[in-house]
Amino acid sequence: MVAPKLRFKEFNDDWSLKKLGDISFKPQYGMNSSATEFDGENKYLRITDINEDDHSFNFSKLTSPDDDLDDKYLLKNGDLLFARTGASVGKSYLYNSKDGKVYFAGFLIKFSLHTNVNPYFIFTQTLSKKFQNWVITNSMRSGQPGINAEEYSSLPITFTSLEEQTKIASFFSTVDEKISQLSQKLHLLGQYKQGMMQKLFSQQIRFKADDGSEFRDWEDKPLNEIACKNTIKNKDGSITEVLTNSATQGIIKQSDYFEREIVTESNLTGYYLVNVNDFVYNPRISVHAPVGPIKRNKKCLGIMSPLYTVFTIKTGNLNYLEYFFDCDFWHDYVKSVANSGARHDRMNITNKDFFEMPILYPCLEEQTKIANFLSSIDQKIDVVSEQLEQAKLWKKGLLQQMFV
Repeated sequence: MVAPKLRFKEFNDDWSLKKLGDISFKPQYGMNSSATEFDGENKYLRITDINEDDHSFNFSKLTSPDDDLDDKYLLKNGDLLFARTGASVGKSYLYNSKDGKVYFAGFLIKFSLHTNVNPYFIFTQTLSKKFQNWVITNSMRSGQPGINAEEYSSLPITFTSLEEQTKIASFFSTVDEKISQLSQKLHLLGQYKQGMMQKLFSQQIRFKADDGSEFRDWEDKPLNEIACKNTIKNKDGSITEVLTNSATQGIIKQSDYFEREIVTESNLTGYYLVNVNDFVYNPRISVHAPVGPIKRNKKCLGIMSPLYTVFTIKTGNLNYLEYFFDCDFWHDYVKSVANSGARHDRMNITNKDFFEMPILYPCLEEQTKIANFLSSIDQKIDVVSEQLEQAKLWKKGLLQQMFV
């Protein structure tokens, strides 16, 4: 086959096409075992432990099987693994000995590669669009998707000299290391922000006035003192932009969040108007919002289902209040007043109880200082997040040009 357009200039030989089975030993299915708490030595790799984003090993989820360990399932440096079934089919992972002692689970298939192959060069191809298309084509089943060992063995692999493989692998390894560093930096910034929010709202850390004086003590103000419920309905149906409150993404357009329309125009007259900077409480419980999220509408004028509680702030720094509702200092109150007979996935709280929620309320000047400080962290997070996305896009483009 013809070599790709993007390559190192010192190489000019044509590339060849081989099957994965031609450059590896007989594939092996993993061990079937339940997972228990990591014992400090024997790591047990399951499909869920492989990072969806970059196919790395998610060390926070390492576990150990509770059955007797068989060393035939112990990974060796350069072993390549694939998920064989379900929504994760095609997910791949390349074992590096620095990951420690790792056994692999039953829904994974291991390929040990020949010595004339650079494992990272082969692994990099499993991150390409070409490989993703192959997975889609070959995983079709009448039930859930799946690819078995024999089918993975037929995976077409572009092949070149070991010297060029190593050069390409080294280059992509450097790119991946940069992406990993940015991911770690983003993670640490997020942790730092959460830690600072806890310290600020618990008043472990206090700001001072510009003249060096102490601010007055904080108040606990009921929500109904600083906000009012928005009950204006879309009676004439003139507003058609339906918004939704996502625990992870905030207020977003429903059309961007759901693949299909879930309301029709005839239903919109009973929906509440949501102005820009209104806050919205979604009583639905989730892992990310154990009492339901309260988010600020920064998107556009829209409407929301009567299932949501919409309120407008009358006094206070909007940014401060947004950060306050992103922390968990109001969660205990909601839990204490919620109806115990509520649905398991939804908080059942009356309007009266909701608007009596106590809000930690420093003076306006201190609110502004807190908001500005947290906003400065968010700006750094946004910069690193953008750098990370650009690095991923750059890598994606390189993969597309090198493994067409």
